[in-house]
Amino acid sequence: MEMERPDTTIQEADNKYPLLQSIDSPADLRRLPQSALPEVCSEIREFLINSLSKNPGHFASSMGAVELTVALHYVFNTPYDRIVWDVGHQAYGHKLLTGRRELFATNRKFGGLSGFPNPEESEYDTFTAGHASNSISAALGMTVASKLQGESPRRNVVAVIGDASISGGLAFEGLNNAAITPNNLLIILNDNDMSIDRNVGALNSYLTHINTTKAYNTFRYRIYKLLKNMHLVGERSKGSILRFNNSIKSLLGKQQNIFEGLNIRYFGPFDGHDIDRVVRVLNDIKEMDGPRILHLRTVKGKGYRPAEKDPAKWHAPGLFDAVSGKRIGDGSASGPSKWQDVFGETLLELARDDKRIVGITAAMSSGTSMNIMQEAMPERVFDVGISEGHAITFAGGLAKEGMRPFAAIYSSFTQRAYDQIIHDVAIQHLPVTLCLDRAGIVGEDGVTHHGVFDMCYLRPIPGIIISSPMDESTLRSLMLTSVSGNYGPFVIRYPRGKGNDAMWREKTPEVIPVGKGHKLRDGKDVAVLSIGPTGRWAVAAADRAAAEGISVAHYDMIFLKPIDEEILREVGERGVPVITIEDGMRDGGLGSAVAEWMADHDYHPEIIRIGVPDRFVAHGKVPELMRECGMDEDAIFSAIKEAASKSAV
Repeated sequence: MEMERPDTTIQEADNKYPLLQSIDSPADLRRLPQSALPEVCSEIREFLINSLSKNPGHFASSMGAVELTVALHYVFNTPYDRIVWDVGHQAYGHKLLTGRRELFATNRKFGGLSGFPNPEESEYDTFTAGHASNSISAALGMTVASKLQGESPRRNVVAVIGDASISGGLAFEGLNNAAITPNNLLIILNDNDMSIDRNVGALNSYLTHINTTKAYNTFRYRIYKLLKNMHLVGERSKGSILRFNNSIKSLLGKQQNIFEGLNIRYFGPFDGHDIDRVVRVLNDIKEMDGPRILHLRTVKGKGYRPAEKDPAKWHAPGLFDAVSGKRIGDGSASGPSKWQDVFGETLLELARDDKRIVGITAAMSSGTSMNIMQEAMPERVFDVGISEGHAITFAGGLAKEGMRPFAAIYSSFTQRAYDQIIHDVAIQHLPVTLCLDRAGIVGEDGVTHHGVFDMCYLRPIPGIIISSPMDESTLRSLMLTSVSGNYGPFVIRYPRGKGNDAMWREKTPEVIPVGKGHKLRDGKDVAVLSIGPTGRWAVAAADRAAAEGISVAHYDMIFLKPIDEEILREVGERGVPVITIEDGMRDGGLGSAVAEWMADHDYHPEIIRIGVPDRFVAHGKVPELMRECGMDEDAIFSAIKEAASKSAV
């Protein structure tokens, strides 16, 4: 991957970080005396504050994981030993210690560093991160592979997972498998009592109250080492001794440890910001056999008072003044609203008139603006945590008993609930409205977060309705439409960021005929079929074409499924070139649906499909990525001109 060079401000700032400047790899870190580690942590925090105030990213999570990151690279022989980060929001310090300090000014920029761990970027990034709860399963696979291949010396594998991510179903599946599979996996639970919004669920409450004394762990370490040296503890006897120890511990502590109930050794909780203690504990347990969990308590935003006071807002704060902590240029109070806020306000409006409506979010209450209804009607909004599959089946259960659930989930995260959409909703034709936030190209979060697959993987499901509004008023009307009839699953997809219509509140939502699009302009040279916000770019391109004497017919399809066959027949009979435009994968979405219908009905126009090409799209600003994918206004205009020239021949 070719990286842009950093601007000089960060290079010059390196002079303020004498220890950090000397670390180009973890090997350099390991040459320092342990007494220098607190200063290394301090310099990393100062670097992150200065850098992220100018080039925004995920701030609070990385600030909270600094000591943990330093301790891991100090104790373990990375990259031979593997560190698997869950989600990756907390991995900025990891990037600084692994040879990417001078490139960090390019973080999340087009052509620069990824905002998440990326194996294509560095050998220290051992597994793709971006979605929650996958670290335990991936790390377990790595440690088992190392054991099967007889690697020597022993390769240590560490999974770093947060208290929100460990509540996800995949994490529990990994824990269950780790408990019965021979392995030496170390799981570090980074417990800051936060996800993006305040963490929820019984497991979080349990973690908050868990307690293990220093004396107990010290005693246990010594007994374990003594018995092992005396050859009284081996692999065969370890399980029964572990169960006996756990029983004694539960009796004395008057509590059952959920992890030790799975026969996974548990250590902690410890102060995750006490770097000397964390290093000492890691050294004590790193060579132990069998799966282990180290529980560290940390503070999200640690070291920066504004972030510590309001970690949810400082998860990804945007630009801010490093000295005062004042956030800069949020702009949320002026101009058009964010699409998510249009959803949030409309949902509350609909819920006030319809007592059947309930809201469901998967740990993204503020991220989807579900918090608007949550604050007004807390008893009718359910935050299920990082559990998208459960969210859909839970919605199905609600719908089965007469409720009308709206499940608001990011498009890329909905991928984790595909089976539930089919098995638990679509087969039973249950009226669940699935609102896919962040659909399309999302920008700096990059490859793991682009919501570009949903139309392709949802379109084959029988009985599902798939829609995408071109503007805010249509979003409101689609939400109303979804609860106005006897529909099954009803998908509404909309993008990240702001819309264009500042007056949307003044327009009353209206029920839209399902499967009917809208002709925006008539024309005889080229037919443009767009869906969703791509229609705005098509309008601008068609205006430019008209100025050059090209007559463009433009249709806002609104629905991918059922698709408007009257529009398709009108276009097919006209026989002019057809351009389809969508903010999703080019293969399998609108363009494919149009081509299939035309072929099935014996129409054979030339069809030019504009959408995301058949590859994974990196990170950058949305306009940069749209241009790179050939989806922006200029690309549409060029396609119109080329199609019109062929039509005239």
